[in-house]
Amino acid sequence: MFSLTSAAAQQIQQSAADSQASEMALRIAAKLDPEGSLQYGMGFDEAHPEDLQLDLEGIQIVIGSESQALLANTVLDFVELNPGEFNFIFSEVNEASCTREEATSGGCSNTGCGAGGCAGKGRAH
Repeated sequence: MFSLTSAAAQQIQQSAADSQASEMALRIAAKLDPEGSLQYGMGFDEAHPEDLQLDLEGIQIVIGSESQALLANTVLDFVELNPGEFNFIFSEVNEASCTREEATSGGCSNTGCGAGGCAGKGRAH
């Protein structure tokens, strides 16, 4: 299931307030590019009947049907990539191999969880 960290939730709430989108949901999308890499997108939007609708950390999240399978084991985080440089990252985790703490802290997706561990590294957005 898609999830997000409290750091990501705080930044999303701040962004919504700054852009006067507090009443809107955050749409998360993913697609495979021609090389097979996942590309992520997000923005404030209205929910549609076919969307998966989640309430995570007080944030209304909507995911379109075409993105649901691609985001099933993804965690959205907001991290300091370099000193003073903060960004959202999407990390794909294998929930069967990782604890929730490892998955949401980024520790699992960045270092692996042993044999058959996590599926990928975090990608900045």
